Amino acid sequence: MRGKRIGFAITGSHCTFANIIQPMQELVDAGNTLLPIISPSVHTDTRFGAADEWIKTFEGITGNPVIDSILEAEPVGPKLNLDVVVVAPCTGNTVARLANAITDTAVTMAVKAQLRNQRPVVLAISTNDGLAGSARNIGALLDKRHLYFVPFGQDDPQGKPRSLVADMTKLASTVEAAIQGEQIQPILLR
Repeated sequence: MRGKRIGFAITGSHCTFANIIQPMQELVDAGNTLLPIISPSVHTDTRFGAADEWIKTFEGITGNPVIDSILEAEPVGPKLNLDVVVVAPCTGNTVARLANAITDTAVTMAVKAQLRNQRPVVLAISTNDGLAGSARNIGALLDKRHLYFVPFGQDDPQGKPRSLVADMTKLASTVEAAIQGEQIQPILLR
């Protein structure tokens, strides 16, 4: 996969940020253009790092400034002509918004804009309640056209039995398949 325009949306699963760095870099190194899109929660400092440092990292890898407002994200559909939008990590909060057609962040606007043009969106689930409160929303999205999932599973079945996280090492192959209109399998990991 080379020469693709990819919207790379990042939501607030701060503990997963380190896991998206390598896939982002691989997509750029393969000759693709990435536009970083962030939700408001990315602007929050956490024990996983300072917001400004993460934003500098995302901008450094992609070579593009972050899109962090609905106004900036709205042109994703009509003007930016993206081949795919990736949401990695995709929190339970974002999953709920998407499942219920709530457009109140740059990320949800970018997804809405991409879907209204019937173009692929890839979701990389990362939520502590994926097998609890977020389960019904994940299920609703699994049934939607043009939505593809990075394979996911329980990340700590004993310590966090309801937590789900995508295997970020499969992100690039999921994106490539999604651009072809296919979902890589299996979606659910053991």
